[in-house]
Amino acid sequence: MSDFDQGQSERGFGDVTLATPVSAEPPAGSAYEVPQLDQEWILPNGFAHVFLGEGSEDVTQPVILADGFDLGKSNLKWLYSGLDRDFSFLTELRGQGRDVILVGYEERSASVLDNAEAVIGAVVQANALRSGGAALTVGGFSMGGLVARYALAKMEQQGLEHRAALYFSYDTPHRGAVVPIALQAFAHFIPWSNNPLSRQMNSPAARQMLWRHYDPKTRKIDVAPERTRFLQDLARVGHWPARPRKIAVANGRGDGTGLQTAPGMRALKIGRVYPETAFYTQAQGEDITVAELKRWFPPSQRTITTSDFPELDGAPGGTLHSYGIIADALEKVGATIDLRHGSVCFVPSVSAVAIRDIDQHKDLYTNIYELEPEESEVDAFRCSSETTTHTAITRELGNWLLKQLPC
Repeated sequence: MSDFDQGQSERGFGDVTLATPVSAEPPAGSAYEVPQLDQEWILPNGFAHVFLGEGSEDVTQPVILADGFDLGKSNLKWLYSGLDRDFSFLTELRGQGRDVILVGYEERSASVLDNAEAVIGAVVQANALRSGGAALTVGGFSMGGLVARYALAKMEQQGLEHRAALYFSYDTPHRGAVVPIALQAFAHFIPWSNNPLSRQMNSPAARQMLWRHYDPKTRKIDVAPERTRFLQDLARVGHWPARPRKIAVANGRGDGTGLQTAPGMRALKIGRVYPETAFYTQAQGEDITVAELKRWFPPSQRTITTSDFPELDGAPGGTLHSYGIIADALEKVGATIDLRHGSVCFVPSVSAVAIRDIDQHKDLYTNIYELEPEESEVDAFRCSSETTTHTAITRELGNWLLKQLPC
């Protein structure tokens, strides 16, 4: 490869983000067709697509579903497909006469507090248009669960009536989400400083949700100030909405069984484009190497280490194909790839059901079923019987959630 090609490849990579499957572009060749929407609402910082329940001409049984985290504007057509393609979750809702209201944002990586205004707007609009006396169901997927949680709690704190009987979250990082520090650092190592992955990893929402954040300016790894303020803001509105029943779903297992991902092993090695760059699964200990980064244009080498981290990559939880996404994108620009662990834990199960923090290894890998259910901050929860992809709508989890809806 010539010097020119090498430089172009390094700069050409980066038009990629760590998208969750539920709101990502449908797989190539997907035959699923999203139905025609019945209404579109313009909301503060966002918008909503409304699909009325079967046989309904008006909004009667609203189910408000908030989009999750990525970079850019929500694509609610993709979201509908992701929520209904593998298991007919939305079709089942509409078949029960329930109205599906998908809430999207002008910018998915904006602050959770800003995007909560879109959910508040959707709740107000649903109540204004609703005929009959049915209560609302309000929830979200991944970050959307935090957005909906904050929105309902803020409405209660301000004395506003939301009329929600049920709040739900689906693999939501209530106690924090995890993107490997190695990948966070690599996002800012790419010689295109404003690349999408870098903007995504350093966005307000990422800084609020990630358990630990790599700061590109200081190169320090710590709890982001934005996360500290976000937790304080949650506390100011009461942490959770008090009036609705609160339930949560985890894509990870609840018995303490994690991924088959040994700590300290090489997850991905890159040749040619980023020569001899390697990423390692998170291990416990002091000064643990998680990445060795190298580039040619401009020349730079960097070793990324962590200290006092639990074994996050192999923890029980909903997975994200994090290393696999990076490997695929690099291969397209001419890199040679040795990928050994494409998927790692993104939202630990204990975080998704709000029952333990994820700072300690013993808590991260605890058997949730051996804990008192009352230790969770929600009223009821369900973990997947098998490790599944973050926000994957499986038959097991989808059916459980459908059975929890108010009559």
